[in-house]
Amino acid sequence: MKPCCILFGLLAFGACSLQPLVAEEPPTASSTPPPAAGGVPSGAYTLEKTHASLIFRVDHLGFSNYTARFKRFDAELQFDPAAIAASSVVVTIDSHSLDLDSPPEGFTDTLLGEQWLAAAQFPEMTFRSTKVEPTGTNTFQIVGEFTLHGITEPVVLEATYNGGYAGHPMDPHARIGFSAHGSLLRSEFGIAFGIPAPGTTMGVSDKVEVLIEAEFSGPPLVGAPAELAAWQHH
Repeated sequence: MKPCCILFGLLAFGACSLQPLVAEEPPTASSTPPPAAGGVPSGAYTLEKTHASLIFRVDHLGFSNYTARFKRFDAELQFDPAAIAASSVVVTIDSHSLDLDSPPEGFTDTLLGEQWLAAAQFPEMTFRSTKVEPTGTNTFQIVGEFTLHGITEPVVLEATYNGGYAGHPMDPHARIGFSAHGSLLRSEFGIAFGIPAPGTTMGVSDKVEVLIEAEFSGPPLVGAPAELAAWQHH
């Protein structure tokens, strides 16, 4: 099933246009970091891979939404909470990291083959943001260019900012989190195998839905011991 979509991933970035929230009580080393606290700083943010997922779904015969993911992807975000429109993100996805639930023998290789991802020829997918447009208090659209199968087309993600903080004694770097979803037509990227004939559902849908969850780690917490910040960041 046409997994290509995932990539944008991570673009869930720019959302931080929201006002930074403040915790009711200062966090302590033994407390659990609050979901949103302290002023979120501007600067370079990197994807926190242990708290990120890139999932896609396609309709299968009209009976179910076949769901899979890519396991290896990365994102670099330049973020300014005071000027969201100036923020940008670049996402890279390893085509060979396709992960399927209980695939029949040879099925993963089929999807990585010429009729689908053609991963040997196109081992990487990329997404580069071109614009971020606020749509609500904590929501926004991320517009970007997605390259898949050697073809680049525009893709739009609907994103939600879930919160952020400047840092915590046990997590001495800024942290921000997002959820995002979007869709694309795989036929626009030259992947048309198995698309149902008009008026039928016998096949795998042209439309691919993408679901993204992402946390990013940013500049070090002001006042945090340098050695602790450096250790936690690796």
